[in-house]
Amino acid sequence: MTCADSTERAALISGLRSLADYLESNPEVPAPIYSDVLTFPPDGDWTGMRAEIDVIAERIGVEARETVRGHYVAARSFGPVEYRAVAICQHYQERT
Repeated sequence: MTCADSTERAALISGLRSLADYLESNPEVPAPIYSDVLTFPPDGDWTGMRAEIDVIAERIGVEARETVRGHYVAARSFGPVEYRAVAICQHYQERT
């Protein structure tokens, strides 16, 4: 998966707003306790993918970190909604 282009980005933002409006207007519809929005850097070598996550981390004002599985992540929470950019290490991809 790669990042959205400007048209896809606008559609995603519109869809998120529509979902929020719908849930607010329809309290009988169950809503999750939390939600994650994930993005992944374009496939490439590990150094390049980590560099992309570092750029995203700077843009969202956080420090990137490595997870216990070796993924490289930058995340920012907006209440119970989390935006997370994730680079999945090649070692993990080969095992799945």
